[in-house]
Amino acid sequence: MATVKLNGSTDPSRKWEFTDTVIGQGGMKDVYMSPCRSYVVGFFRSKPDPAGQERLQSIVGRYNQGIFQATNADYWKSRFCWPVDIVQHEGRVGVVAPTYPNNFFFKHGSVNNDALGIRGNEKEGKWFASAKVRRFLTEEEKGTWKDYLKISLNISRAVRRMHAAGLAHSDLSYKNVLVDPVTGQACLIDIDGLVVPGKFPPDVVGTPDFIAPEVLSTMKLDLRDPNRKLPSQSTDLHALAVLIYMYLFYRHPLRGGRILDQDPTRDDELSMGEKALFIEHPTDSSNRVKPAQLSKFEEFWGDPGKVPYTIAGPLLGELFRRAFVDGLHDPNKRPIAAEWETALIKTMDLLQPCSNRSCEMKWYVFDNTKSPVCPRCAIPFGGKLPILNLYSSRKANEFRADNHRLMVWNGQSLFQWHANRTVVPNENLSPQQMKRVGYFQIQGGEWYLVNEKLNGMKDVTDGTIVPIGGKVPLTEGRQILLSTEEGGRLVQVQLAGT
Repeated sequence: MATVKLNGSTDPSRKWEFTDTVIGQGGMKDVYMSPCRSYVVGFFRSKPDPAGQERLQSIVGRYNQGIFQATNADYWKSRFCWPVDIVQHEGRVGVVAPTYPNNFFFKHGSVNNDALGIRGNEKEGKWFASAKVRRFLTEEEKGTWKDYLKISLNISRAVRRMHAAGLAHSDLSYKNVLVDPVTGQACLIDIDGLVVPGKFPPDVVGTPDFIAPEVLSTMKLDLRDPNRKLPSQSTDLHALAVLIYMYLFYRHPLRGGRILDQDPTRDDELSMGEKALFIEHPTDSSNRVKPAQLSKFEEFWGDPGKVPYTIAGPLLGELFRRAFVDGLHDPNKRPIAAEWETALIKTMDLLQPCSNRSCEMKWYVFDNTKSPVCPRCAIPFGGKLPILNLYSSRKANEFRADNHRLMVWNGQSLFQWHANRTVVPNENLSPQQMKRVGYFQIQGGEWYLVNEKLNGMKDVTDGTIVPIGGKVPLTEGRQILLSTEEGGRLVQVQLAGT
């Protein structure tokens, strides 16, 4: 195995090395590992045209600098595998990119002593987006339903940041997103094909199952035809919604029981394109999933009748409706990435742990009933269940509902973004803001909020200050002021359960 040394293009003084053995092949590149294993070099099989080379220069240059030289650069380094340089060797053009973190490679592999031989391979998202495929993975690799909400949140944030830079991925799919359900992390890859609207057109139309209907239905038109729709930020938003749906329900939102053409290829073009229809459409049932099309491994997750998208809660449910009913054929009505991000954050605050230790989901969203039930196990929650309804101040002594609730479970943490509306849980949080400021515990069958770091916390109902280290009981209707600062929150306790 020989080692090849190259000079970088953006900084000629920088040296890159790679071994001459191909370690991976994508649709457009052959990939080689560096001797230090901290980066890879991917050479394009066809030399990019001048516009393509200009695109690469922009991606490794100003777009790279705009994202990774900001104050929160480290945050984004774990969410993108972004090319850092361009190299040339023997007439071929290549890009240098960091290697994926270790958690994005299978540690345990598949069942039956890794019968599929995936141990050590990349955790391509496709392994986790289908009930039929997930069954091959060991329990150590699968993660919990809460972890898939985290994955969806991390993907949404990355897409939001990419779009804010004026870019579109153009091929967002489970093949170009690495996920780790063990930690809830996600990383966008294949960045070298990013689209800059009006300047750098897409190289590909996308990956089947994630191509937006308007792109698929106009693919046969000439590229110069004004009616031809190409990948863009709005098509990214369709793919993002599909990804989130598949990671939460392990099925595709458009693949139902309807047959539109006897030719499988034409049927697929219609069902994913011009005639695409949400399998859970509220008024048109023609594309409902039929039990006969499900294998025994899909009998639960594959059947929306057993596990509808509404189990994700009202916030995500509304976005799924907008994405697959209102916005399926009207790109302007699709939720943007920031809306998914906000809804996912608030939905994670609605999670309740299942009392069944062997539950596949482990967590489920509170369904706003008096006696919540796990949708997977059908086991109801036992005992009193406090819910905190959050209100925030806009003027002195005036509080408005924030459409935000926090479920309480033993050991649940309270953070600054719960105590103050102006603190947003995103990449801009300081280390201090990431620390919890309180927690919840149950003692003798009664629930309490323990104050760890909030100065001025007050039990409004009793008119008493709750000092740091003190605690306040969570009883029906009790009001607790968490912060007296601008944007400070007041919570009102509501009890569910028995």
